[in-house]
Amino acid sequence: MYKIKTFNQISVKGLERFGRDKYEVGSAIGEPEAILLRSHKLHSEVLPESVLTVARAGAGVNNVPVDEYSKKGIVVFNTPGANANAVKELVLAGLLLGSRGIKSGIDHVKTLHDVTDAAELHKTLEGQKKLFAGNELMGKTLGIVGLGAIGSLVADMALALGMKVIGFDPALSIEAAWRLSSNVQRAENLHALLAHSDYVSLHVPAIDATHHLINDEALSQAKPGLSLVNFARESIVDPAAIVKALDAGKMKSYVCDFPEPIFYGRDDVIAMPHIGASTVEAEENCAIMAADQIIDYLENGNIKNSVNFPAVSMARCEGQRIIFSNENVPKVLGNVLSVLADNNVNVIDMMNRSRGDLAYNILDIERTTFDNIAQEIAKIEHVKLVRLIG
Repeated sequence: MYKIKTFNQISVKGLERFGRDKYEVGSAIGEPEAILLRSHKLHSEVLPESVLTVARAGAGVNNVPVDEYSKKGIVVFNTPGANANAVKELVLAGLLLGSRGIKSGIDHVKTLHDVTDAAELHKTLEGQKKLFAGNELMGKTLGIVGLGAIGSLVADMALALGMKVIGFDPALSIEAAWRLSSNVQRAENLHALLAHSDYVSLHVPAIDATHHLINDEALSQAKPGLSLVNFARESIVDPAAIVKALDAGKMKSYVCDFPEPIFYGRDDVIAMPHIGASTVEAEENCAIMAADQIIDYLENGNIKNSVNFPAVSMARCEGQRIIFSNENVPKVLGNVLSVLADNNVNVIDMMNRSRGDLAYNILDIERTTFDNIAQEIAKIEHVKLVRLIG
């Protein structure tokens, strides 16, 4: 019986993936093998030694001390793409809000509550509607920074709306490149993208390399009248630089999911309360994906969508499965195979992958009476974690 400890409210559709015959799930679980969470911060939590994996039902893992867990051999999962459609749809709303006087118009209508005659109200609004005129999206250029699961969907949406699309992503994966429309033009760098875009939408992770990616220098290269949309992470943008560009008339509007005190009272900033992935469907999709990744790892040792370990997946053979992680240094796998050979354990199939300083291995072996096989492998230098499955 595997134990899964949950933090936050996890979608029932995700929790239902854990069969009751194999799993015990709850927020009060002790000594769990896995942790499933959304936004709960784990940096101050002392994890039991029983924990093998942590899965976040969401894309970012800022609330998880990934480096610390990597040293312990704990696999950290996220759910990239599960909330992509929810964010894409909100980006569309952001583009429209940034280009038309929608919000200011709605706010103005609310101020006319003392006009009780319908004919007078309609006449007044007819004369004032020119105050809220804006621009159409068709024919304009959208620059997309980050072309992963969300960015590629935003690109398709913009093309369908008749926009021109420029993309920039120095870390574009082969898988993401295959998803991308051939109609997306490639920018050589961020400055080139900003210089040619009427609108820019950000879709990069919050890492050291993207901290204040949009700053004074970047915005100095922007096309005048830029509307910037940020439903990625707050740290990607320097709020002071945004205000300076808006005050100077360099930018037309900033629409984001991350309110800052410096934005209060500004009509040219529309800040939402971090609702990019706040749909029933997105929460269900994230919970289901996270649960399935936990199950496949615990039962089969397979890894998909880990932020710290390599992607490794191997079909099960007859017999038993050994999985182990280790520091990515020479001779570790050879020493493990020597232990198996010395104990007459035959290897049926195997897979070895590495990612940075970590290596991960799956070995299918013939069933053995060697009871202490996991303990013997764990004694090998540089091995972090070992499990025997099945």
